[in-house]
Amino acid sequence: MNETLRFYADQHFPGPASRGLHRHGIDILTALEAGRCSLTDQEQLAFATSQGRVMVTFDADFLVLHQAGVAHAGIAWCPAQKYSIRELIEALLLLHGVLRPDDMVNHVEYL
Repeated sequence: MNETLRFYADQHFPGPASRGLHRHGIDILTALEAGRCSLTDQEQLAFATSQGRVMVTFDADFLVLHQAGVAHAGIAWCPAQKYSIRELIEALLLLHGVLRPDDMVNHVEYL
């Protein structure tokens, strides 16, 4: 199993943040890159899970899916306006640095 977190960002995640994470060597795939922007939240989460990726989102609907017991590879969630782009990148770099994929299974990390 891959020992580092890999991320999947929904279509609302800012492009500058995903590009910043890429520059730091982080494996992050966006819904736009995957051609999956029109799918439902449940479909997005199922895709992320099938790829072993932590869902990165501002959308509280993913918290509802978690609370409903939908299995997932992890969700990293925060309110959309909480962080600047730099702070968002730093929060995800920290998450990437301290947690492993097994730590995130069916876990929500509130950023």
